[in-house]
Amino acid sequence: MQTFRYLFGPVPSRRFGRSLGVDLTPRKTCTLDCVFCQLGQTTHKTLAREEYVPVEAVIAELEAWIKENGKADYITLSGSGEPTLHSGFGEVLRFVRSHSSIPAVLLTNGTLLHLPEVQEAASHAHIVKTSLSAWDQASFGWMNRPHPALFFDQVIEGQKAFRARFKGQLWLEVFLVAGMNSLPPDVAKIAALAKEIGPHRIHLNTAVRPPSEDFAVPVSRERLESLCPLFAPQAEVIADFKAKQRVEMYAAQEEIYSMLQRRPCTDHEIAETFNMHPNEVSKYLGKLLREKRIRAQVRNTLLYYVAESEAGRLQ
Repeated sequence: MQTFRYLFGPVPSRRFGRSLGVDLTPRKTCTLDCVFCQLGQTTHKTLAREEYVPVEAVIAELEAWIKENGKADYITLSGSGEPTLHSGFGEVLRFVRSHSSIPAVLLTNGTLLHLPEVQEAASHAHIVKTSLSAWDQASFGWMNRPHPALFFDQVIEGQKAFRARFKGQLWLEVFLVAGMNSLPPDVAKIAALAKEIGPHRIHLNTAVRPPSEDFAVPVSRERLESLCPLFAPQAEVIADFKAKQRVEMYAAQEEIYSMLQRRPCTDHEIAETFNMHPNEVSKYLGKLLREKRIRAQVRNTLLYYVAESEAGRLQ
């Protein structure tokens, strides 16, 4: 099996089954610095659209994966940053559509959809998933910490304009954090904006994986479910993914846990050890944290993960 630089997975996804990821930017290159991001704080906040990685190399890897009879439910542009910052992401979507029967998905924060060229490129996806976690410029600032030249009204108008021209499915993810944007009156404001955008599906999500900031506290499932009727169409809570390949997933999770029993590690160290993409590592760490088998501890400004029985060693 060939080792890829820009492809990862397929990984289990709560929305997209087993998804082959396509990573088009260096780690944490984004238009936002969301407090709840599972990949940590943004190190390169930008609005500059460039060819961050070579399109020809990405397409060559996709071609090789397809020739190897790679199997996935979806091929998803996602990964280490905001994919629409890549000036050639539309070429990648067009290649997937013309060379594979697997649906192409674009996971985007939607901040650049006010640009006609981004709308055109995104229109080649079968499904586009955008995000909404605020209701005005102030809440946008504290939830998403945008690039200073990025304005909330512009983002909303861009998503509405894209919805008007897009022939595929537009899904919207609403990410809620306890104490920040989860009170019913505030969620109602988000829901009103979502109705203006008019997505086909709306998902409620929360910080079930380790977030960028430790004050980004998850909302309970019961509270999320109580908020679903505020949205039209009615929102659905994203449930934990039930993997078809449970044995394979369990084995990977237990390998990570076994290593953490021996010594504390950062997510970067885990990714390098097991040759995993950071997104894959985050999924397994999130599950181990929810099961209370590991905990996260800060030491020398770095976040370490440690098996619960060994947690005292870092104190």
